Amino acid sequence: MYKKILVPLDGSELAECVLPHVKEITEQGRLGEITLLNVYRLEIAPELASHELDEFRRRLQAISARYLEGVRARLAKEGIQVKTISLGADRPARAIIDYASENGIELIVLANRGYTGLKKLMLGSIALKLLHGSHVPVLLVRAECHDGQVPNP
Repeated sequence: MYKKILVPLDGSELAECVLPHVKEITEQGRLGEITLLNVYRLEIAPELASHELDEFRRRLQAISARYLEGVRARLAKEGIQVKTISLGADRPARAIIDYASENGIELIVLANRGYTGLKKLMLGSIALKLLHGSHVPVLLVRAECHDGQVPNP
C-alpha cells in the first residue's frame, strides 16, 4: 500500500483520464492520502512592473485553485477524499519532483498520451522527465478517456 500518492493535473481532459484509475485503487483499499497537484507556469512578460507581476501570479494561483477545487468536489461526490496543491513554477516536472521529495510522496500517478519517436522528442514529455528525474515510483496510465478513445494530440 502506498500511503501518499501524488496526482499531477494540468487542467486537461487527458490528465484527468487518470482519475478513474485512482478511484479504482481507492476502492481496493490500497492507498492512504491522495494529493492533486496543479503546477501553473510562471511565464512572465519582462515588461510587467512588479505590482503587475504580483497580480498576475495571484490570478494564476486563483485559476489553479478553482480548477483543483472542481476536481476535488467531483471526487468527493464519489467518496474519494483528496487534498489539493497549486504551485507556480517555470519547470513543471522539476516542481513535481521537488514536491514529491519534500512531502514524503511514495507514488506519482499521471496520464500519458503515449507519443513516440520524433513527436515525443520535439514536445518534451513531463512524464518522461518524471521517469528520469524522480526518485519516487511513477505510474503512467495510457490516456483513454470516457469513450475508451485516446484524446487527439
